[in-house]
Amino acid sequence: MFSKKTILDIDVKGKKVLVRVDFNVPLKDGKVDDDTRIVGALPTIKYLMEHGAAVILCSHLGRPKGGPDAKFSLKPTADCLSGLLGKPVAFVDDCVGPKAEAAAKALAFGSVLVLENTRFHPTEEKNDMELAKGLAALADIFVNDAFGSAHRAHSSTEGVAHFLPAVSGFLLEKEIKYLGQAIDDPKRPFVAILGGAKISDKIGVIKNLLTKADVVLIGGAMANTFFKAQGYDTAKSLVEATALETAKELLAIGGTKLRLPVDMVLGTTLDDTSEVKTMPVGNVPEGWSILDIGPETVKAFGKAIHESGTVVWNGPMGLFEVAKFGNGTYGVAKAVAESSAISVIGGGDSVSAIQKSGLADKITHISTGGGASLEMLEGLVLPGVAALQDK
Repeated sequence: MFSKKTILDIDVKGKKVLVRVDFNVPLKDGKVDDDTRIVGALPTIKYLMEHGAAVILCSHLGRPKGGPDAKFSLKPTADCLSGLLGKPVAFVDDCVGPKAEAAAKALAFGSVLVLENTRFHPTEEKNDMELAKGLAALADIFVNDAFGSAHRAHSSTEGVAHFLPAVSGFLLEKEIKYLGQAIDDPKRPFVAILGGAKISDKIGVIKNLLTKADVVLIGGAMANTFFKAQGYDTAKSLVEATALETAKELLAIGGTKLRLPVDMVLGTTLDDTSEVKTMPVGNVPEGWSILDIGPETVKAFGKAIHESGTVVWNGPMGLFEVAKFGNGTYGVAKAVAESSAISVIGGGDSVSAIQKSGLADKITHISTGGGASLEMLEGLVLPGVAALQDK
């Protein structure tokens, strides 16, 4: 299934290995607030250390504007990684140039160095080859283990692969295998669940999944646009007016495969002071908004999920951050966790919901990349993967 070389296919002993990781993690008071992505990179890092490589890690963090910005420094991730490995991790405050070269040169085999944020160089996102060459100058081998950035053709994800032998790490391989198999060779019935706010972000995904899946369940504010396209008055609900024609087209293509909510939870405000009412799908009363799927929909979606062989879920079913409007998302999370299907969850909000529900250990695979998993669901080629050596 996975046609690219991995770190198992090359000899890393006595080599400097540059690993593109996804350490784009939330920080709070100068410390890492959620280490999920760092923990995800540990198998690759430990394997390289144990097999005698000097491990040089690079990543972006946040969206610094036009140059270095202390609040986006990767130093806290080096400290966090040091704690997880139980040994010192070196850090250098640039990712290319004399300082980075000196730190890479001094790095002992079996040790780890974290480079400063690649996006402190504004040309990183332009896939600048000079920057890529500067990164490549630090190492003998390039490993991409950053699935969350694999859909970007940047200097540190795609560019550097032009200058060094480039292979996959374990996390990237695992992501591509699970998502790839779910889409191209699923155990059937294959049920896709899509939520979130916008249809326009997921037009390609919905179209692709309608050709691959047996059932596509739609929730979240995205469903409101479909309701409006069917002629319902959606009152104050979030609707994507520019996507109404697309919604009509998708309803026509989807037929019975595309399933919308049958009831809805309405609110008057977007916080916990809101009044709440549940009603069947229809015209929404003036002054109210659709903010979650209703209990009958949770039941109907749950039935489809329990009968499935593969489930892929991307995007919440409602405004789950507010407790009153979280039942739909948590109800779907429970159904996915209790099903015997192969389950793959991608996208920040659905991952966050499954973790908050305490059901994460019941899911086959939780993806670390929202945008990258969406592009895979759309059937697109990821530049960071395409650049790697074939087996």
